[in-house]
Amino acid sequence: MTAGAAGAGTGPLSGLRVLDVSSMMAGPYAATLLGDMGADVIKVESSRGDDSRNLGPTRGGERSAFLSLNRSKRDIILELDQPRAREVFGRLVGTSDVLITNVREPALSRLGLDYDSIRSHREDIVWAGVTAFGTDGPYAGRPGIDFLIQGYGGLLALTGKPGAPSVRVTVPLIDALASALVCTGVLAALRVRDETGHGQRVDVSLLDALIHAQAAGLGSYLVTGTETPRTGNRSLYFAPSGIYPARDGREVVITCPSQRFFEKLCAALDTDWLDDPRYATLDVRMDHQDALDADITAITTQLDAAALIERLVAADVPTAPVNSMAEVAADPQILHNGMIADVAHATLGEVTVTGVPIRFGGTTTGVDRPPPVHGAHTAEILAELGFPPDALG
Repeated sequence: MTAGAAGAGTGPLSGLRVLDVSSMMAGPYAATLLGDMGADVIKVESSRGDDSRNLGPTRGGERSAFLSLNRSKRDIILELDQPRAREVFGRLVGTSDVLITNVREPALSRLGLDYDSIRSHREDIVWAGVTAFGTDGPYAGRPGIDFLIQGYGGLLALTGKPGAPSVRVTVPLIDALASALVCTGVLAALRVRDETGHGQRVDVSLLDALIHAQAAGLGSYLVTGTETPRTGNRSLYFAPSGIYPARDGREVVITCPSQRFFEKLCAALDTDWLDDPRYATLDVRMDHQDALDADITAITTQLDAAALIERLVAADVPTAPVNSMAEVAADPQILHNGMIADVAHATLGEVTVTGVPIRFGGTTTGVDRPPPVHGAHTAEILAELGFPPDALG
Protein backbone atom coordinates (compact mmCIF):
# COMPACT_ATOMS: atom_id res chain seq x y z
CA MET A 1 0.00 0.00 0.00
CA THR A 2 1.34 3.41 -0.95
CA ALA A 3 1.47 6.28 1.49
CA GLY A 4 -0.97 9.13 1.02
CA ALA A 5 0.20 11.70 -1.47
CA ALA A 6 -0.02 14.62 0.90
CA GLY A 7 3.34 16.06 -0.01
CA ALA A 8 5.07 18.71 2.09
CA GLY A 9 2.87 21.66 2.89
CA THR A 10 -0.50 20.32 1.73
CA GLY A 11 -2.09 19.26 5.03
CA PRO A 12 -4.14 21.33 7.48
CA LEU A 13 -0.96 22.44 9.28
CA SER A 14 0.90 23.46 6.14
CA GLY A 15 2.92 26.62 6.66
CA LEU A 16 3.85 25.73 10.22
CA ARG A 17 7.35 24.71 11.22
CA VAL A 18 7.94 22.42 14.19
CA LEU A 19 11.30 21.69 15.81
CA ASP A 20 11.54 18.25 17.39
CA VAL A 21 14.31 18.42 20.00
CA SER A 22 13.13 15.35 21.86
CA SER A 23 13.96 11.67 21.96
CA MET A 24 12.34 8.26 22.44
CA MET A 25 8.54 8.35 21.94
CA ALA A 26 6.22 10.85 23.65
CA GLY A 27 7.82 14.01 22.23
CA PRO A 28 8.92 12.67 18.84
CA TYR A 29 5.58 10.99 18.16
CA ALA A 30 3.74 14.24 18.85
CA ALA A 31 5.97 15.95 16.30
CA THR A 32 5.34 13.08 13.88
CA LEU A 33 1.59 13.58 14.09
CA LEU A 34 2.01 17.30 13.42
CA GLY A 35 4.15 16.40 10.42
CA ASP A 36 1.52 13.94 9.20
CA MET A 37 -0.92 16.86 9.17
CA GLY A 38 1.33 18.98 6.98
CA ALA A 39 3.73 20.83 9.30
CA ASP A 40 7.38 21.08 8.28
CA VAL A 41 8.94 19.09 11.12
CA ILE A 42 12.69 19.34 11.60
CA LYS A 43 14.26 16.86 13.99
CA VAL A 44 17.31 18.34 15.71
CA GLU A 45 19.78 15.70 16.88
CA SER A 46 23.29 15.64 18.23
CA SER A 47 25.90 13.44 16.57
CA ARG A 48 24.92 10.73 19.09
CA GLY A 49 21.32 10.91 17.87
CA ASP A 50 17.94 10.17 19.37
CA ASP A 51 18.20 7.30 21.86
CA SER A 52 15.62 5.37 19.83
CA ARG A 53 18.21 5.06 17.03
CA ASN A 54 19.88 2.45 19.25
CA LEU A 55 16.79 0.39 20.14
CA GLY A 56 15.04 -2.53 18.49
CA PRO A 57 15.80 -4.86 15.60
CA THR A 58 18.15 -3.61 12.88
CA ARG A 59 17.54 -3.28 9.17
CA GLY A 60 20.41 -2.03 7.05
CA GLY A 61 21.97 -0.26 10.01
CA GLU A 62 18.75 1.52 10.99
CA ARG A 63 16.82 0.55 14.13
CA SER A 64 13.13 -0.26 14.18
CA ALA A 65 12.25 2.00 17.11
CA PHE A 66 13.39 5.14 15.32
CA LEU A 67 11.93 4.09 11.98
CA SER A 68 8.57 3.41 13.58
CA LEU A 69 8.23 6.74 15.37
CA ASN A 70 9.81 9.41 13.18
CA ARG A 71 8.09 9.57 9.80
CA SER A 72 7.14 12.93 8.24
CA LYS A 73 10.33 14.75 9.32
CA ARG A 74 13.57 16.24 8.08
CA ASP A 75 16.74 15.88 10.14
CA ILE A 76 19.66 18.13 11.06
CA ILE A 77 22.67 17.42 13.28
CA LEU A 78 23.52 20.28 15.64
CA GLU A 79 25.86 20.05 18.61
CA LEU A 80 24.06 22.60 20.78
CA ASP A 81 27.02 22.90 23.16
CA GLN A 82 29.03 24.41 20.28
CA PRO A 83 28.78 28.19 19.53
CA ARG A 84 28.45 27.82 15.74
CA ALA A 85 25.67 25.28 16.12
CA ARG A 86 23.93 27.53 18.65
CA GLU A 87 23.97 30.34 16.08
CA VAL A 88 22.39 28.10 13.47
CA PHE A 89 19.88 26.82 15.99
CA GLY A 90 18.90 30.34 17.01
CA ARG A 91 18.15 31.25 13.42
CA LEU A 92 16.24 28.01 12.99
CA VAL A 93 14.11 28.77 16.06
CA GLY A 94 13.43 32.20 14.61
CA THR A 95 11.77 30.56 11.61
CA SER A 96 9.75 28.08 13.67
CA ASP A 97 6.30 28.11 15.24
CA VAL A 98 6.62 25.22 17.69
CA LEU A 99 9.42 23.53 19.62
CA ILE A 100 8.95 20.18 21.37
CA THR A 101 11.52 18.91 23.86
CA ASN A 102 11.86 16.37 26.65
CA VAL A 103 15.40 17.35 27.69
CA ARG A 104 15.65 17.53 31.49
CA GLU A 105 17.24 20.24 33.59
CA PRO A 106 20.01 21.22 33.98
CA ALA A 107 20.83 20.24 30.38
CA LEU A 108 17.68 22.01 29.18
CA SER A 109 18.95 25.43 30.25
CA ARG A 110 22.61 24.66 29.56
CA LEU A 111 21.78 23.93 25.91
CA GLY A 112 19.53 26.97 25.60
CA LEU A 113 16.38 24.90 25.17
CA ASP A 114 14.40 26.29 28.11
CA TYR A 115 11.36 28.41 27.31
CA ASP A 116 12.92 31.79 28.10
CA SER A 117 16.01 31.08 25.98
CA ILE A 118 13.88 29.92 23.06
CA ARG A 119 11.66 33.02 23.34
CA SER A 120 14.72 35.20 22.87
CA HIS A 121 14.84 33.89 19.29
CA ARG A 122 11.10 34.03 18.64
CA GLU A 123 8.86 35.65 21.20
CA ASP A 124 5.58 34.12 20.01
CA ILE A 125 6.79 30.52 19.73
CA VAL A 126 4.77 27.68 21.24
CA TRP A 127 7.14 25.70 23.44
CA ALA A 128 6.05 22.20 24.48
CA GLY A 129 7.88 20.33 27.20
CA VAL A 130 7.43 16.65 28.06
CA THR A 131 8.43 15.38 31.50
CA ALA A 132 7.88 12.15 33.38
CA PHE A 133 6.24 13.61 36.49
CA GLY A 134 5.80 17.36 36.00
CA THR A 135 7.91 20.49 36.05
CA ASP A 136 7.81 20.87 39.85
CA GLY A 137 6.72 18.93 42.90
CA PRO A 138 8.33 16.06 44.83
CA TYR A 139 9.21 13.95 41.76
CA ALA A 140 10.24 16.76 39.42
CA GLY A 141 13.48 16.11 37.57
CA ARG A 142 13.45 12.37 37.97
CA PRO A 143 13.96 10.22 34.89
CA GLY A 144 10.89 8.27 33.90
CA ILE A 145 9.57 6.06 31.14
CA ASP A 146 6.24 4.40 30.41
CA PHE A 147 6.95 1.36 32.61
CA LEU A 148 7.66 3.45 35.71
CA ILE A 149 4.55 5.53 35.20
CA GLN A 150 2.47 2.34 35.01
CA GLY A 151 3.59 1.72 38.58
CA TYR A 152 3.01 5.22 39.91
CA GLY A 153 -0.35 5.63 38.17
CA GLY A 154 -1.85 2.32 39.29
CA LEU A 155 -1.91 0.60 35.92
CA LEU A 156 0.36 -2.25 37.03
CA ALA A 157 -1.94 -2.89 39.99
CA LEU A 158 -4.86 -3.41 37.60
CA THR A 159 -3.09 -5.56 35.02
CA GLY A 160 -2.88 -9.33 35.20
CA LYS A 161 -4.92 -12.12 36.73
CA PRO A 162 -6.40 -11.87 40.23
CA GLY A 163 -3.90 -13.09 42.81
CA ALA A 164 -1.06 -13.24 40.27
CA PRO A 165 1.97 -10.93 39.96
CA SER A 166 1.56 -7.58 38.23
CA VAL A 167 2.06 -7.52 34.48
CA ARG A 168 3.42 -4.64 32.45
CA VAL A 169 1.32 -3.37 29.56
CA THR A 170 3.71 -4.15 26.70
CA VAL A 171 2.51 -1.45 24.30
CA PRO A 172 3.79 1.99 25.45
CA LEU A 173 0.27 3.38 25.66
CA ILE A 174 1.20 6.15 28.09
CA ASP A 175 3.84 7.49 25.71
CA ALA A 176 1.34 7.34 22.85
CA LEU A 177 -1.35 9.09 24.90
CA ALA A 178 1.12 11.75 26.04
CA SER A 179 2.12 12.39 22.42
CA ALA A 180 -1.53 12.99 21.53
CA LEU A 181 -1.89 15.37 24.49
CA VAL A 182 1.24 17.28 23.43
CA CYS A 183 -0.22 17.60 19.95
CA THR A 184 -3.56 18.77 21.38
CA GLY A 185 -1.89 21.31 23.65
CA VAL A 186 0.24 22.68 20.81
CA LEU A 187 -2.77 23.13 18.55
CA ALA A 188 -4.71 24.87 21.32
CA ALA A 189 -1.78 27.21 21.99
CA LEU A 190 -1.50 27.98 18.28
CA ARG A 191 -5.18 28.94 18.24
CA VAL A 192 -4.56 31.33 21.14
CA ARG A 193 -1.60 32.77 19.25
CA ASP A 194 -3.76 33.32 16.19
CA GLU A 195 -6.18 35.33 18.33
CA THR A 196 -3.75 37.21 20.58
CA GLY A 197 -0.38 37.13 18.86
CA HIS A 198 1.18 35.58 21.96
CA GLY A 199 2.91 32.23 22.20
CA GLN A 200 3.18 30.24 25.41
CA ARG A 201 4.64 27.14 26.99
CA VAL A 202 2.75 23.84 27.11
CA ASP A 203 3.70 21.16 29.61
CA VAL A 204 2.62 17.52 29.52
CA SER A 205 3.80 14.78 31.87
CA LEU A 206 3.54 11.04 31.41
CA LEU A 207 2.08 10.72 34.90
CA ASP A 208 -0.71 13.20 34.18
CA ALA A 209 -1.44 11.42 30.90
CA LEU A 210 -2.03 8.13 32.73
CA ILE A 211 -4.13 9.74 35.46
CA HIS A 212 -6.23 11.25 32.66
CA ALA A 213 -6.70 7.75 31.27
CA GLN A 214 -7.51 6.36 34.73
CA ALA A 215 -10.82 8.22 34.86
CA ALA A 216 -12.73 4.95 35.32
CA GLY A 217 -10.49 3.04 37.74
CA LEU A 218 -9.26 5.95 39.83
CA GLY A 219 -12.56 7.76 39.42
CA SER A 220 -14.39 4.83 41.01
CA TYR A 221 -12.16 5.08 44.06
CA LEU A 222 -12.50 8.86 44.28
CA VAL A 223 -16.29 8.72 44.03
CA THR A 224 -17.08 5.62 46.10
CA GLY A 225 -13.90 4.70 47.96
CA THR A 226 -13.88 1.33 46.19
CA GLU A 227 -10.55 -0.08 45.06
CA THR A 228 -10.81 -1.44 41.52
CA PRO A 229 -9.91 -5.14 41.64
CA ARG A 230 -7.71 -6.93 39.15
CA THR A 231 -9.99 -8.86 36.78
CA GLY A 232 -7.64 -10.37 34.19
CA ASN A 233 -9.52 -10.72 30.91
CA ARG A 234 -12.89 -10.33 32.57
CA SER A 235 -14.87 -7.13 32.85
CA LEU A 236 -15.50 -5.41 36.14
CA TYR A 237 -19.06 -4.58 35.10
CA PHE A 238 -20.55 -7.31 32.90
CA ALA A 239 -20.30 -10.95 31.87
CA PRO A 240 -19.39 -12.80 29.81
CA SER A 241 -16.24 -11.02 28.77
CA GLY A 242 -13.03 -12.86 28.08
CA ILE A 243 -10.70 -14.72 25.75
CA TYR A 244 -11.86 -18.18 24.78
CA PRO A 245 -10.03 -21.06 23.08
CA ALA A 246 -11.09 -22.34 19.66
CA ARG A 247 -10.67 -25.84 18.23
CA ASP A 248 -7.64 -24.93 16.11
CA GLY A 249 -5.62 -23.54 19.02
CA ARG A 250 -6.46 -19.91 18.29
CA GLU A 251 -8.17 -17.62 20.78
CA VAL A 252 -11.23 -15.43 20.34
CA VAL A 253 -12.40 -12.41 22.31
CA ILE A 254 -16.09 -12.47 23.23
CA THR A 255 -17.67 -9.71 25.29
CA CYS A 256 -21.29 -8.83 26.02
CA PRO A 257 -21.56 -5.35 27.60
CA SER A 258 -25.37 -5.45 27.72
CA GLN A 259 -28.25 -7.89 28.08
CA ARG A 260 -29.08 -7.39 24.43
CA PHE A 261 -25.66 -8.63 23.33
CA PHE A 262 -25.89 -11.64 25.64
CA GLU A 263 -29.20 -12.57 24.04
CA LYS A 264 -27.50 -12.39 20.64
CA LEU A 265 -24.69 -14.64 21.90
CA CYS A 266 -27.19 -17.20 23.11
CA ALA A 267 -28.86 -17.22 19.73
CA ALA A 268 -25.55 -17.46 17.85
CA LEU A 269 -24.37 -20.42 19.95
CA ASP A 270 -27.86 -22.00 20.02
CA THR A 271 -28.09 -22.24 23.80
CA ASP A 272 -30.89 -22.02 26.37
CA TRP A 273 -28.81 -19.94 28.80
CA LEU A 274 -31.50 -17.29 29.08
CA ASP A 275 -33.64 -19.88 30.85
CA ASP A 276 -30.86 -20.68 33.31
CA PRO A 277 -31.38 -18.64 36.52
CA ARG A 278 -27.58 -18.31 36.85
CA TYR A 279 -27.32 -16.49 33.53
CA ALA A 280 -30.67 -14.80 33.03
CA THR A 281 -29.57 -11.26 33.94
CA LEU A 282 -26.37 -9.30 33.95
CA ASP A 283 -26.18 -9.09 37.72
CA VAL A 284 -26.54 -12.84 38.32
CA ARG A 285 -24.07 -13.63 35.54
CA MET A 286 -21.43 -11.65 37.41
CA ASP A 287 -21.84 -14.10 40.32
CA HIS A 288 -21.47 -17.20 38.11
CA GLN A 289 -18.67 -16.28 35.73
CA ASP A 290 -16.66 -19.46 36.26
CA ALA A 291 -19.59 -21.64 35.22
CA LEU A 292 -20.50 -19.37 32.31
CA ASP A 293 -16.94 -19.29 30.98
CA ALA A 294 -16.79 -23.08 31.20
CA ASP A 295 -20.04 -23.39 29.24
CA ILE A 296 -18.85 -20.95 26.58
CA THR A 297 -15.51 -22.77 26.28
CA ALA A 298 -17.30 -26.08 25.79
CA ILE A 299 -18.84 -24.61 22.64
CA THR A 300 -15.95 -22.48 21.33
CA THR A 301 -13.58 -25.46 21.38
CA GLN A 302 -15.86 -27.21 18.89
CA LEU A 303 -15.23 -24.56 16.22
CA ASP A 304 -12.16 -23.14 14.48
CA ALA A 305 -11.54 -19.48 15.33
CA ALA A 306 -12.43 -18.14 11.86
CA ALA A 307 -15.73 -20.02 11.79
CA LEU A 308 -16.56 -18.94 15.34
CA ILE A 309 -15.85 -15.29 14.59
CA GLU A 310 -17.86 -15.46 11.37
CA ARG A 311 -20.86 -16.84 13.26
CA LEU A 312 -20.62 -14.25 16.03
CA VAL A 313 -20.13 -11.33 13.64
CA ALA A 314 -23.19 -12.45 11.67
CA ALA A 315 -25.17 -12.39 14.93
CA ASP A 316 -23.86 -8.90 15.85
CA VAL A 317 -21.98 -10.20 18.89
CA PRO A 318 -18.86 -8.18 19.89
CA THR A 319 -15.94 -10.44 19.02
CA ALA A 320 -12.36 -10.29 17.80
CA PRO A 321 -9.43 -12.54 16.96
CA VAL A 322 -6.22 -12.43 18.98
CA ASN A 323 -4.05 -11.27 16.10
CA SER A 324 -0.29 -11.53 15.78
CA MET A 325 1.61 -8.52 14.46
CA ALA A 326 1.79 -10.15 11.03
CA GLU A 327 -1.98 -10.52 11.06
CA VAL A 328 -2.44 -6.93 12.20
CA ALA A 329 -0.32 -5.72 9.27
CA ALA A 330 -2.51 -7.68 6.87
CA ASP A 331 -5.89 -6.92 8.47
CA PRO A 332 -8.32 -5.70 5.79
CA GLN A 333 -9.87 -2.96 7.93
CA ILE A 334 -6.49 -1.60 9.01
CA LEU A 335 -5.35 -1.56 5.38
CA HIS A 336 -8.61 0.07 4.29
CA ASN A 337 -8.13 2.78 6.91
CA GLY A 338 -4.71 3.60 5.48
CA MET A 339 -2.95 2.76 8.73
CA ILE A 340 -0.16 0.91 6.94
CA ALA A 341 1.89 3.08 4.58
CA ASP A 342 4.92 2.50 2.37
CA VAL A 343 7.54 5.23 1.99
CA ALA A 344 10.82 5.41 0.12
CA HIS A 345 13.68 5.50 2.63
CA ALA A 346 16.97 7.10 1.61
CA THR A 347 19.06 3.97 2.26
CA LEU A 348 16.65 1.10 2.89
CA GLY A 349 14.40 1.43 -0.12
CA GLU A 350 10.73 0.89 0.61
CA VAL A 351 9.91 1.01 4.32
CA THR A 352 6.49 0.30 5.78
CA VAL A 353 5.31 2.45 8.67
CA THR A 354 2.06 3.12 10.47
CA GLY A 355 -0.27 5.67 8.93
CA VAL A 356 -2.14 8.79 10.03
CA PRO A 357 -4.96 8.13 12.53
CA ILE A 358 -6.93 11.33 11.81
CA ARG A 359 -9.17 11.91 8.79
CA PHE A 360 -10.24 15.31 7.48
CA GLY A 361 -13.11 15.95 5.12
CA GLY A 362 -11.59 18.91 3.35
CA THR A 363 -7.82 18.65 3.63
CA THR A 364 -5.28 15.97 2.84
CA THR A 365 -3.00 14.16 5.26
CA GLY A 366 -0.48 11.43 4.67
CA VAL A 367 3.00 10.13 5.32
CA ASP A 368 4.84 12.51 3.03
CA ARG A 369 8.35 11.92 4.35
CA PRO A 370 10.09 8.71 5.45
CA PRO A 371 11.91 8.45 8.78
CA PRO A 372 15.05 10.50 8.14
CA VAL A 373 18.60 9.20 8.03
CA HIS A 374 20.65 10.82 10.79
CA GLY A 375 21.53 14.33 9.62
CA ALA A 376 20.19 13.76 6.11
CA HIS A 377 18.88 17.30 5.67
CA THR A 378 21.62 19.26 7.44
CA ALA A 379 22.99 20.88 4.27
CA GLU A 380 19.50 21.54 2.93
CA ILE A 381 18.34 23.27 6.10
CA LEU A 382 21.54 25.27 6.43
CA ALA A 383 20.99 26.59 2.92
CA GLU A 384 17.39 27.55 3.73
CA LEU A 385 18.67 29.54 6.70
CA GLY A 386 21.29 31.32 4.61
CA PHE A 387 24.33 29.46 5.97
CA PRO A 388 27.09 27.98 3.79
CA PRO A 389 27.48 24.16 3.76
CA ASP A 390 30.55 24.39 6.03
CA ALA A 391 28.87 26.62 8.62
CA LEU A 392 29.20 23.97 11.30
CA GLY A 393 32.85 23.30 10.61
